[in-house]
Amino acid sequence: MTTELRRLRNYIDGAFRDAADGRTTEVVNPATGEPYATAPLSGAADVDAAMAAAEAAFPAWRDLVPGERQKALLKIADAFEARAEELIAAESENTGKPIGLTRDEEIPPMIDQIRFFAGAARMLEGRSAGEYMEGLTSIIRREPVGVCAQVAPWNYPMMMAVWKFAPALAAGNTVVIKPSDTTPASTVLIAEIIGGVLAELGHPQGVFNVICGDRETGRLMVEHSVPAMASITGSVRAGKQVAESASKDVKRVHLELGGKAPVVVFEDTDIPKAVEDISVAGFFNAGQDCTAATRVLVHESIHDEFVSALAKAAAETKTGAPDDEDALYGPLNNANQLAQVSGFIDRLPAHAKVEAGGHRVGDKGFFYAPTVVSGLKQDDEIIQNEVFGPVITVQTFSEEAQAISYANGVEYALASSVWTKDHARAMRMSKALDFGCVWINTHIPLVAEMPHGGFKKSGYGKDLSAYGFEDYTRIKHVMTSLG
Repeated sequence: MTTELRRLRNYIDGAFRDAADGRTTEVVNPATGEPYATAPLSGAADVDAAMAAAEAAFPAWRDLVPGERQKALLKIADAFEARAEELIAAESENTGKPIGLTRDEEIPPMIDQIRFFAGAARMLEGRSAGEYMEGLTSIIRREPVGVCAQVAPWNYPMMMAVWKFAPALAAGNTVVIKPSDTTPASTVLIAEIIGGVLAELGHPQGVFNVICGDRETGRLMVEHSVPAMASITGSVRAGKQVAESASKDVKRVHLELGGKAPVVVFEDTDIPKAVEDISVAGFFNAGQDCTAATRVLVHESIHDEFVSALAKAAAETKTGAPDDEDALYGPLNNANQLAQVSGFIDRLPAHAKVEAGGHRVGDKGFFYAPTVVSGLKQDDEIIQNEVFGPVITVQTFSEEAQAISYANGVEYALASSVWTKDHARAMRMSKALDFGCVWINTHIPLVAEMPHGGFKKSGYGKDLSAYGFEDYTRIKHVMTSLG
């Protein structure tokens, strides 16, 4: 007996639609490895329709007084809160994440982030007016950029959608967003929720649109003539492609890409606390987080004690099905990701030692054991490249300068952490580490008020905070004669 698959659809100008040519892709539940839905494989006609809807809605949304956009975002946040269980169910099926953790760790910050940007909507201001040339007054206007083409990733499809649409809408832009082809379900539900709020308040439905599809769909969005800005969270490869596509008509680009976060552990660290916190920050969401604490650099004097404790913590960490209350994390997102993580372990050099894990868990779904690998060198593949799985690597260092050299010696520059009781050392390290975020004696907390974004091949532009909000605005100088 064949179970009928759920039918997900695009959301364009307030209506759910199939792809114009009827093409679909299967959507697989990572916890079972089995398809549970189909989603549109959108092409040029679908992208054209979504962009036309967003373009038509832009003038009215742009011209609203900020307080009205704030009111809409606050109602969206309330609607997310009211329908939290539906969002959790969709995201859990999307990703295989534990239901309890999704409820506790994703829904509250998402709602808070929407409310933060609702407040930011009323803070669109320029510098005060002034006379910088005799007889002339200058003012600065901050304006929305226009239609935003946004591409969200599969590791946090629901939360990353919020990071994209909330600042864009708050600033007065309209949105066409594409979820990953492996995780469209929660974004389609978000479209239903936002569409309901826009209809209730009498705003144009084209303010927020969702189209499902693959890389080619994303390319069509980015190269389309309508959007003024392209924003993506994804891999370095994807970011390069978006930047190249956007360059054809000089679009503004916002890129949040990969990471390889160094976790620098000095000899004076409280080892039990550090191990507990680092293991959670490394294995959370199956390590599928560009800020994950997966590259540990530990002082040689405490190396053996630290590795032993970390391996024990890994052995005690559980991966499991979404309804498993004891599981810290669920499966990897897809079969390709399972193959990628397994490949890194299979290709380890002879000098590396697997201290814990290093294998798939079960034969159903895409689960991988919490893994610790020691004995690694700076030029090893697993040190230089993003694994994006529940794998923590360990290297040693002898002095502060060497720790800095190793930490900065990768192409990524998104996040990092320092573990020490020496305040002066922590301050020196926070200055020397070439990363967009430096945590001290913690790793991975994020708040709506502070920016998230990196340097080097981790991309440019900021998410969250007033800095992220400003990324979705443009600056105009207006000068008037006093004569």
